[in-house]
Amino acid sequence: MITFGPVPSRRLGRSLGVNNIPKKVCSYDCVYCQIGKTKLLSVERREFFKIDEILKEVSDKSRNSEYDYITFVPDGEPTLDINLGQEIKALKDLGKIAVITNASLLWVEGVREALHHADWVSVKLDAARKGTWKKIDRPHFSLSFEKVLEGILEFSKQFEGTLVTETMIISEFNDSEKDLVEIAKLLEKINPKTAYISVPTRPPAYSVKPASDETLDLAYVMISSRGIDVEILSKPEVGSFEIGDDPKKGILSITAVHPMRESDLKKALEDKGYDFSIVEELLQEKKLEVLEYGGVRFYRKR
Repeated sequence: MITFGPVPSRRLGRSLGVNNIPKKVCSYDCVYCQIGKTKLLSVERREFFKIDEILKEVSDKSRNSEYDYITFVPDGEPTLDINLGQEIKALKDLGKIAVITNASLLWVEGVREALHHADWVSVKLDAARKGTWKKIDRPHFSLSFEKVLEGILEFSKQFEGTLVTETMIISEFNDSEKDLVEIAKLLEKINPKTAYISVPTRPPAYSVKPASDETLDLAYVMISSRGIDVEILSKPEVGSFEIGDDPKKGILSITAVHPMRESDLKKALEDKGYDFSIVEELLQEKKLEVLEYGGVRFYRKR
């Protein structure tokens, strides 16, 4: 299922998701990724779905949904989709378009051109030093750190929509004072509307620990002192998840991209008049898996 939700978003309100990259194809294998380890590490831009297929699914879903943004937030890196620009343009009549990208391909002119059609773009900036970047984002071997940074800066100068950044801070990866100082300097050059600082709130791909509250406070001060609006995202989103009239399909489409807390999943089922036996069936069918993180049970598509 290409379209999922709408789901609550800490940055975008109600988000109607577009999963334009299936099966965890990505240019990074980030240690903290909530979707799990990258299945195929790739920088090859290609077609994953037909444009008409994406347009039909989103159009059908949008008719009975209330949302603030249509968001490209897939099971991988959205800019690997060579049709992304055409898809964004085709969906503009249905609402504002957001794209959440790891920014690894912004040095490619075609990627920057595709994203120029969006209304809101979030770019990842986990590191301003090459060694830290390799350690936390685990990039495809062909990627150049210098070119990635050049691409982000070039896009920040050209993009006319709302540009934000997101920095995930992980203990013993990028939480040193030196790393935070360099990130703050780079963010000043990028000049996003908002710089989001976050920690994992769902089970990460690898065994990592979120940065301490003291570190988050330090990062906030370092970045905001340079005149940048900063928000810390350390708490779960608040709101309801829409699983639709086919609960199994709806659950799997959301949890492929967005692992759900048990409490949120129970609430989504109750809202549609279903009971938890549907989840138990998906577990028995080995289509869903249970993970625990921070003392909370999560459900993710296998």
